[in-house]
Parts: sequence; structure tokens; C-alpha cells
Amino acid sequence: MRTTRVLSGVLLAAAAVLGGAPGAYADESPSPSPSAGAAAPTEAGTSFRTATAVASGQVATAGASTGDYLYWVFPADAGQDATVRAKVALPESAQRHGAQTWQLDVYDGLRRKQACTYGSSTATAPKDAASVRLTCHLRTIRSWAEQSSNDPLPGSYFVRLTVTKLADDDLGLPVKAEMRPVVVDAGGAKAVDGALTAPLVPGATTEKSDAKGQPKQASLSAAPEGGWASGNWSSRWLWTAGGAVLAALAGVAGYAMTRGSGRPARVPQSY
Repeated sequence: MRTTRVLSGVLLAAAAVLGGAPGAYADESPSPSPSAGAAAPTEAGTSFRTATAVASGQVATAGASTGDYLYWVFPADAGQDATVRAKVALPESAQRHGAQTWQLDVYDGLRRKQACTYGSSTATAPKDAASVRLTCHLRTIRSWAEQSSNDPLPGSYFVRLTVTKLADDDLGLPVKAEMRPVVVDAGGAKAVDGALTAPLVPGATTEKSDAKGQPKQASLSAAPEGGWASGNWSSRWLWTAGGAVLAALAGVAGYAMTRGSGRPARVPQSY
């Protein structure tokens, strides 16, 4: 009976520990949506320096001419996954002279082009197509990386959308572009140790502010809601603590099962 009670206690403790860590496996939980008062941008920049800031979940739109370079920028923090989706409404097929190939590129704060783990970052629209869609899902943002690597780090991420192949006569035709970045928490399973001194935001300084002690940011790209985390906390800490508790309970249960009844063996008396 005692062994049964001990095992029941271990199972209940395990359920309590694992049930209290939903963030460790909620890989697709969305980040807070932009505030209702923040209007979505209706134009795009023409270079990295003039990129238009966009928040996660916002649909940025812009009217442009075929052949223009369109730039936006959004923030992404450590331990987050970012997906960028774009749509280009093309001119009427009667005005076009052939197929068009569009490309979606994503760069970090150091202007290093980032790889897409999945999605079509380049797509070709036939002459009769009304629109073209592109998608780029980035690797999980890391809290730090070696200087020689190209791993994504917390900071600003620039989106560039442009046409790369088309008939010469189609240059300058009007198009309507949409771009939407979505940033979600990746969960503790993808967390790593370490932290950057400051996020990779162009124009940011290491001078500390008086209020929160966070690096001052340039106005080019706003910080995520709640500020930059930079790997200070992840649900891995909760899982580590839970594992230690379970290991201790398992040790107690093993001791209770192997020590016997606790009464000394009866020793026959000699006469």
C-alpha cells in the first residue's frame, strides 16, 4: 500500500509539472496582434534606409511600378519564428507581354540575406495570371551565434520585393503589393543559451535608458511588445526544474520500494 501511494504521488507530481508548461510545446501560439490604433502602412520604402516599419500581423500595402524595389522592416526577437507572405496584384493580361518572375528576400539587421526553410520566395506568374504569391519562413531567431555564421539574430528584418524577370515592354506597369510578417514564439525546445549585448537594429546604441535599462532604438523599426528578450528567459528553465523534481521523486519511490517493511529480521535465539 505504501508503494502504491508513493507511485501515485509521483504520477500526480509529474502531471502537475508537465501541465504547467504549455509554452514549451505551443510552437504556433501567435504573438500579440498590433494595437487597434496602429494603422497598417500604405507605402513601402525604396531602400534599406527608407524601409517602412511594419508590426507582426499587419498587412502592409503599397502601389508601385513594375521594376521598383519595395522595402519593409519588422522586429523579431530571440526564440521566435518569422514568416513573411507577399502578394502582388498584376496589371491586366492584355497590357502585359509575357510572364513575370517576382522575388521576396529577407535580410537581418546586418543586411545578411537569410535562408528560407520553406515557402516559395521566387515565383513566376504566367501572362494571364491576375496575381503572384510568395512566402518565406525564416529559421528560428537565435539569442546569439558565432561571428562566422549566418544564423538569424534578434533585431530588425528587412523585406525586399521586386520583379527579377519580365518583358522589357512591361517595365513601369502599375502593380499593387501586399506584405504581411507573422512572428510567433518557437517554444523552449528551440531555445539556446547566451545573449547579445544589443539587438541588431541599424542605428541602435549601447547607451542605456534611464527607465528600463534597455538599449535605445532607432526610429527605423519599433521593438517587439514587452521589449527585447535576447534569450534572458525560455521555458527550458521550467522543464529543467521539472526534471529535477521528477528525478528526486523517483529516487524516493525507488527507496520506498527496495527498503522493505523496515522491521528487523527475526533472529533465532540459541539455547
